[in-house]
Amino acid sequence: MTYIHTLKRIRDKKTNYRKRSSLLLSKKNFVTIKFSNQNVLTQLIEPHLSGDRVIAYAHSSNLENLGWKGSLNSIPASYLTGLLLGKKASDDGFGDAVLYTGKDQYTQRTASCLKGIIDGGLKIPVSVDSFPSENRIRGEHISEYALLLKEDKELYTTRFSNIIKRGLTPEEYKTHFEEIKNNILNSDLSINRKVEESKKNKNNLKHKQKEKTIETREEENQ
Repeated sequence: MTYIHTLKRIRDKKTNYRKRSSLLLSKKNFVTIKFSNQNVLTQLIEPHLSGDRVIAYAHSSNLENLGWKGSLNSIPASYLTGLLLGKKASDDGFGDAVLYTGKDQYTQRTASCLKGIIDGGLKIPVSVDSFPSENRIRGEHISEYALLLKEDKELYTTRFSNIIKRGLTPEEYKTHFEEIKNNILNSDLSINRKVEESKKNKNNLKHKQKEKTIETREEENQ
């Protein structure tokens, strides 16, 4: 019996090396979208033979800083997380990328996040037919479900306990979604600009401290 040695990442079903090699040969930046039981993580990555470099990323927990009170791994949250990444990348001048799924399945949440990335300004080739409906992206199905359950107060409170604790009424999901979407689109999310401003502020502070030191020495010498 012949034993065929395979790489550990193939055995563990973590890497599709055909897709990976095609990605490296294309020399294009790529987007990854990962889900856990509670969150969404999406990244814009620059491929290198020596190791990939993360250009920008967005985590669904970042939405809370923008006022989001809904679930952090739902279809609406997936879209908003993608929108956040797309806006960051667009504000920093990145225009094109491809989606890299590897061994992961292309689900409705993946499609929702991808649509958010594209709406944020990043151009990615994809069939628009794969996207969820606008109603589902905005969370209207959640609002409708909440209305159906409202007669059973105990079940209603149990199903929506987390978002109710955060101060969101489930029936207002769509309105809240639009509010956070506008917050993202109207924010300056340029990482490079913020880095430059931080450096500038630090240099100004150093300059002021230097001037103050010189003034102190001059007073001491008088």
